[in-house]
Order: sequence, then C-alpha cells, then structure tokens
Amino acid sequence: MVVNRRKKVSRQRASWNHGYGARKKHRGSGSRGGKGNAGTGKRADHHKPRVWKERYLGKFGFKKKGYQNNPLTIDIRLLEQKLEAYAQEKLIIKENGTYSIDLKKLGYGKLLGTGIVKNKLKIQVDEASQGAITKIQSKGGEVILPNSK
Repeated sequence: MVVNRRKKVSRQRASWNHGYGARKKHRGSGSRGGKGNAGTGKRADHHKPRVWKERYLGKFGFKKKGYQNNPLTIDIRLLEQKLEAYAQEKLIIKENGTYSIDLKKLGYGKLLGTGIVKNKLKIQVDEASQGAITKIQSKGGEVILPNSK
C-alpha cells in the first residue's frame, strides 16, 4: 500500500535552521563544495579523465561580442605559383590563354593584392582588395564579386 508522505521541507516550517544546526551553516555555495563544476579537474589530476569524457573544460557555443569570422585569404603571388598545379588537377579552367578561377571552390574567401600578375585571370571571389582588382584588370583580367552584378 502506497503511503502519501509530506515532504521534509513542509515539516521543517517554522524551524530556524531546517535541521542544519546553527543558522549560518547551510548558506552559501561552500556547503555544497563550490559553484558549478568546482573541483572537476582544473587542479586535481584524479578528476581529469572524467572531465575529459564529459568534454566540459574550455569554451563552447557562444562567440564574443564583436567577433568576426575572417575568410581564408590568398594573394596574387601564391595564386600565380599554384596556377599550373590547379590546371593539371582540373580545379581551374584554362581557355584561350585566360585562367577562369572560382576561389570559393578552392576554399578561399578573399583575394589580396601582394604579388605580380603574369597571366590573364578571370577570378570569381566573395571579397577582393582594391589593389588586387586593379592589378588583375591592368593585365586584361577580370574580378567578379557577388555584389558587383
């Protein structure tokens, strides 16, 4: 037979300390060993494997205020060095002396202007510096940006 018992808290009403002795005793976070995951292995070595298993230590989930995820960049010098290798792997297209390159497909988000343009390039990219655009256009090439349609 099930007996419905009152909770201990309701039986402790009107007592000063709810069974914890002096009034000061059961107050702060010290009575439960600390706040959060205190003592989980930031110092005590014997707790570390448990914490690693739970993957708690470290920062996860939120980005700092004002944080910007900067795109991966490539400059003209490096692009010129890799042109033939990309053409052999068929990652870029060479037609009539012009290299058509989609930098987003290669994993780059921004083109920078360091280096000398030796070939005629037609580049499609999300962002490009003004120096890179002028260098490529002076050689007869073209830079296609998504907002320049």
